[in-house]
Amino acid sequence: MGNRLSKIVTRTGDNGTTGLGDGSRVDKDSLRVHAMGDVDELNSHIGLLLCETLPPALREVLVTIQHDLFDMGGELCIPGFTMITDSHVERLDALLEKYNADLPPLADFILPAGSRAAAQAHVCRTVCRRAERAIVSLGKADALNDNPRQYMNRLSDLLFVLSRALNRFGGGSDVLWQKDRVR
Repeated sequence: MGNRLSKIVTRTGDNGTTGLGDGSRVDKDSLRVHAMGDVDELNSHIGLLLCETLPPALREVLVTIQHDLFDMGGELCIPGFTMITDSHVERLDALLEKYNADLPPLADFILPAGSRAAAQAHVCRTVCRRAERAIVSLGKADALNDNPRQYMNRLSDLLFVLSRALNRFGGGSDVLWQKDRVR
């Protein structure tokens, strides 16, 4: 990874470019920078979710995910670099199985609502989907490992499952979509 920043205001981006971890410069609206920004935004939203009252084990899961997302930003920032591996994706698969085990099967669509923590998990899920789309677009234009895309796909599923678990933790349940609510 690149050097740590000792000075934040560099003025090197005033021309609309930014430096990548390999020293190259790209436009700030490039596919790579969009993907990095969406991953960073997701990490910030998870930080906001961590401000809520959460079960300790779930809090630790989210902190680990934040570290993974920081690593993913590093991978995206350095073309050809790998930080997200099969084991990261497998860990999310195991978490999906664990947190899904106690949830009732879904017979209806649910709304992104319920407790504040569950609603914030849904915001994280939607930002994660956007980050996934940005990574897919980047992968079509530049060589990119499969694991970041797979990780984001699993993570969005996990955030959906966690939103359901958080509603139960808060004493509530899923908020169901009502097909015939307004006619």
